[in-house]
Amino acid sequence: MKKLYILLLLTVTFTAFAQHGYRDGNRIGIYGGVNQTTMITSDFNTKPELGWAAGMQVRGNYYNNFSMIFGMQFSENNFSVETLSPLLQKQDVKYKIMGAQIRLLLSYNIVKDHVSLDFGPVLQVNDKLKSDKKYEENIISGTALNAKDIADITKINGNLYVGLSAGNRRVRFIANYQFGANNILNNLNKKDEIKVKNNNHSFSGHLGILSGQLLFNL
Repeated sequence: MKKLYILLLLTVTFTAFAQHGYRDGNRIGIYGGVNQTTMITSDFNTKPELGWAAGMQVRGNYYNNFSMIFGMQFSENNFSVETLSPLLQKQDVKYKIMGAQIRLLLSYNIVKDHVSLDFGPVLQVNDKLKSDKKYEENIISGTALNAKDIADITKINGNLYVGLSAGNRRVRFIANYQFGANNILNNLNKKDEIKVKNNNHSFSGHLGILSGQLLFNL
């Protein structure tokens, strides 16, 4: 949680600075929307699930048709994993990732004040995977892992962001995709007893997050 507070403090500080130096090209906005998250891995069978995201951003003029975007968001990302119950029935166990992101994006204005292409890096700080306790002893299909065994994922991650925003100066619709640049399951590789239950294979997984959001500029 301390990491989340540090991220929030950085965002508030940057926002206050941007507001102090406000020009017509600088805009502070708040946004919210839905996302669909996939865990891209060959270690087990996964399915995408819906979640949500909400945050704020500052857009400022940079150079010619380019702008810079600094933003922060809180999100809930969900995906499910195929498991077997103690009665050997197939059950999809839903996992939840709660986290915060800081993004610094370069934005190319395709149509000034109306359409832009945004891209850049994202820093993500997240908690462990959360799932319903009643499924903790389920066995993940194709492995000897219990559902609870994969909870302790990597907490600090980097994503690559590409998105398109369209609208006007006040309201914009944002569609974006994020790909996890690092192995978010790598923390599991530090526990030999967990690797053994994964057919003695190293864990490898990357997040894929597709989002649709509505932005309101203040």
